[in-house]
Amino acid sequence: MRILMWHVHGSWTTSFVQGRHDVVLPVDEERGPDGRGRARTWSWPERVHETPVGQLGGTAFDCVILQRPHEKELCRQWTGRVPGVDVPAFYLEHNTPGCHAATTRHPMADQHAIPIVHVTHFNRLMWDCGRAPTAVVEHGVIDPGYRYTGEAAGLASVVNEPVRRGRVVGADLLLELAARRDSARRPLDVYGMGMRDLAAEAVSAGLSQWTSRLHDDLPQHEMLDRLPHHRAYLHVCRWTSLGLSLIEAMLLGMPVLAVDATEASAAVPPDGGLVSSDVDALMRRADQWIDDPDSARAAGRAARRHALEKFGLPRFLAEWDRLLEGATS
Repeated sequence: MRILMWHVHGSWTTSFVQGRHDVVLPVDEERGPDGRGRARTWSWPERVHETPVGQLGGTAFDCVILQRPHEKELCRQWTGRVPGVDVPAFYLEHNTPGCHAATTRHPMADQHAIPIVHVTHFNRLMWDCGRAPTAVVEHGVIDPGYRYTGEAAGLASVVNEPVRRGRVVGADLLLELAARRDSARRPLDVYGMGMRDLAAEAVSAGLSQWTSRLHDDLPQHEMLDRLPHHRAYLHVCRWTSLGLSLIEAMLLGMPVLAVDATEASAAVPPDGGLVSSDVDALMRRADQWIDDPDSARAAGRAARRHALEKFGLPRFLAEWDRLLEGATS
């Protein structure tokens, strides 16, 4: 099967393209948001094809996966085919709804031609999709392998653009934890894009020394090498869809501390870490693991077993295969 889709969410796409289908990606000279083409920082198989926007009209494809509202019109303009009418289509929703969670209408609500596929059950519950058909295909993540050592008695977190996204991703919690009097007991390293902005916030808050623990935009392979040296993984997001970095940390064999929000409680097993809305309780568990590395290691192994079962790539690809085959049969 040939699938037209846009390169929007690199980590999710990396998992999806491991399947057996050919994928057509629009590309333009600027490689902007609507024409990024193939990934530059992930390794994708040869069956992922870049196609210049001007050639899409003559390109054959069997299905289109939309991920942003305007892509429906882009597909019509660039290919001459209307999604859900001339070609089977799905709308993949990566995100939680906006600030008015339970009442936010989905941009594809109430139409019947294009099913909405959510990446978590929480997202499907919260989005108001009206009478539109919906499904859930939970994340699948490539297994990086067990790498946990935990020799660094501290915490690691991955957050992209924390200053721009603010409280949504728990940026205030990162600053709060770094400012605690006992923070030296459990040093906190943060990885991701936008660390320079967080460093500026840290300096303004009198936390200049902490800036050396902010690691900006490392290549994926380097980040996966560094994370498992920390004693535990800390997930501080308040209102995001389930972060793939949390799943990757569990697959690495890291024990997990997570703010109890959105899908975190379903993602982290009880014996693999602690999910709580009490930040002090999370820090107490961190201290226990710092004092007892064997307990941390056992929790990390449990987290990995759970992640392999729940977020394994074979299950993810098989569920997408069933959706795609059902739409095109």
